[in-house]
Amino acid sequence: MIADLKPYAEYKESGLPWLGDIPLHWEPTPNRAHLRIRKLPVGQRHPEYQLLSLTKRGVIVRDLSENRGKFSSDMGTSQEVRVGDLVFCLFDVPETPRTVGLSRHAGMITGAYTVMECADPKIARFFEAFYIAMDDRKLLSPLYSGLRNTIPKVRFLGAKTPLPPPDEQTAIVRFLDWADGRLERTIRAKRKVIALLNEQKQAIIHRAVTCGLDPSVPFKPSGIPWLGDIPQHWEVLPFMRLFAEVYRYPTYYDIQYVKSGVPEVRGEALVHGKIAVLPDQRYIDGETNSRFPRTILKEGDLVMSVRGTMGKIGVVGESHVGANITANLLRLSPRQEVAHPHYLSWLTRSPGFLRELDRVSPQTTIKTVTMPQLAGLRLCVPPLTEQTAIVDDVEKSIGRVNAAISRLAREIELLREYRTRLVADVVTGKLDVREALSACDAQAGAARMPDESEMGEQESLDEDEAMLEEPKEGEGADSLPIDEEDGS
Repeated sequence: MIADLKPYAEYKESGLPWLGDIPLHWEPTPNRAHLRIRKLPVGQRHPEYQLLSLTKRGVIVRDLSENRGKFSSDMGTSQEVRVGDLVFCLFDVPETPRTVGLSRHAGMITGAYTVMECADPKIARFFEAFYIAMDDRKLLSPLYSGLRNTIPKVRFLGAKTPLPPPDEQTAIVRFLDWADGRLERTIRAKRKVIALLNEQKQAIIHRAVTCGLDPSVPFKPSGIPWLGDIPQHWEVLPFMRLFAEVYRYPTYYDIQYVKSGVPEVRGEALVHGKIAVLPDQRYIDGETNSRFPRTILKEGDLVMSVRGTMGKIGVVGESHVGANITANLLRLSPRQEVAHPHYLSWLTRSPGFLRELDRVSPQTTIKTVTMPQLAGLRLCVPPLTEQTAIVDDVEKSIGRVNAAISRLAREIELLREYRTRLVADVVTGKLDVREALSACDAQAGAARMPDESEMGEQESLDEDEAMLEEPKEGEGADSLPIDEEDGS
């Protein structure tokens, strides 16, 4: 059905420089004709409300127990949101992950956002779809004002939105819900395959680093519950015996960062056994670096997180030689005659070892493992030549799995891009969905197209941690001077 969509028969100029042509029978209408700003501070009643956030998933209920993102210091300055309200972020528009969301929850949201109510719920859903499309393609720049790229409220209310007739709005919303559900199911199926491939990868790694490559060799009890039996010729050694040096960056030192200098490796850079280059790379000056020579990284070192998200580990490659580490990380230099760094990386990232780290660390709010606790751990160690063979075999095996995962991830990315383009083409009148809907009789249409009453909040496959960083009261559009220019 999607592939059969065609353009409308006739178009006209919309009069909107950021939109272009629209179908002949669509009418550009000032937003003020349908939207009204409503700001009702919750004040002392804030404990009665659930906290909401505007994210790429829409307006969601915030889980305060997760303790992620920023919160307003004064919840009383939050404003009420009702079911069916449109929530807009009209400041820092190019940078914000999402500009608009239709709330399907009652609650409160920070006062920096703009809450609008719509006289007709059906129009509200079309408005949401239209401005999501404008947001995705960043087409609202003619409405921006000032250094913060703000859309003044008066200007937004004066701006025009091209509206099809009411029955066509309903048809467009229903079609997009159906298409989105279909694409979402396809994406979800591919993500399930990715999850299975990741499980397969973990199984390959775990078996190789705990059992070796030859299943015919005799086994013996390791004496370590999470390891079980290991090849008879393997050794079990204390954790610290595997390393010539183990050093931690002093947590008490006040680091002064500079624009360029010695790169600092942080916990966020430890990804899949490697050290990534972060987009917000931080640098320390040479003098500071020279005060801590024991944590300067050498090729083949391991960097390990021992606080917060414990057990993250990365092998130092050529690009990070000479860098230093931040607090909460360890620099571990393997004994070259005993341990292969990549073998240790695979072994210490195995689920069993991570569970062991969790077991020995104190049950505090922020997990931390100490040197004595690490010293009490033991690992299985095959001969060095066998470690090298295991590393080579694992890298080849998981390389094939990773290639399959990458293909699926690219397919998901293309499906999302297609969904974004489809929504934009439909809500701006580039494609006509009426014929697709009329091709079905009432029963077939009901079976193929979801009814509005059946549409709930769909599970999203996007992660929007950035949008959990709530703007503070006084930092949003409300704190900026209003430009009274009418954007119509």
